Amino acid sequence: MFPALGHAQTLNLENILPEQSGTAAGRIIQALLLLTVLSVAPGILVMMTCFTRFIVALSFLRAGLGLQTTPSNLILINLALFMTWFVMAPTFEKAWDTGMRPLMEEKIPAERAVGNMLEPFKEFMKANVRSGDLTLFQELAQNRAGSTVTVANDSLQILVPAFVISELRRGFEIGFLIALPFLVIDMVVASVVMSMGMMMLSPIVFSLPLKVLFFVLIDGWNILVSALIRSYA
Repeated sequence: MFPALGHAQTLNLENILPEQSGTAAGRIIQALLLLTVLSVAPGILVMMTCFTRFIVALSFLRAGLGLQTTPSNLILINLALFMTWFVMAPTFEKAWDTGMRPLMEEKIPAERAVGNMLEPFKEFMKANVRSGDLTLFQELAQNRAGSTVTVANDSLQILVPAFVISELRRGFEIGFLIALPFLVIDMVVASVVMSMGMMMLSPIVFSLPLKVLFFVLIDGWNILVSALIRSYA
């Protein structure tokens, strides 16, 4: 009796996959593509926000202080993420109100919802991208597409790489300004140590506590975080 019941049960993909047009194999491919997009979405989203500039500047700060593991990578990444959340809050809210919420309420189709969600991020990137980087990728895209094809200036193919390059440049500029005073302290301490004839003693032994003390006395964390956030105002 029981073996007969076991043989009677069969796996039907039509019952697992949602009722849509197309064959079961086509819907499986669509599901795999959706999972692939969702897996890379966090990385793409990070590259379309101010996270890059923040993490580069914080990394320069740690290198300038001469601290290898303090603050740890976990702390720096989470600090950069929360700063990104603070700056991008209006963009996230606009994307939610114009795209995700109407989609969940089934007021607009998925294609229109995706466009509405991407539009606030495009506006943010266009407001902060350097014109030279944007022109570079426009020319490269135009050359690859050919003279008969027109490439939209606000397409993600152009905006995202141009924005990332701009953010890296500004991050390194800020990093230079951060590292410069610490470099001066290193040079002064090294000169004093050498003039005193202490050849066997590393200048880092003296410069490290001085740099940390200098950074604390000027309230460096407040100044740095405020400057980074205000750079997007």
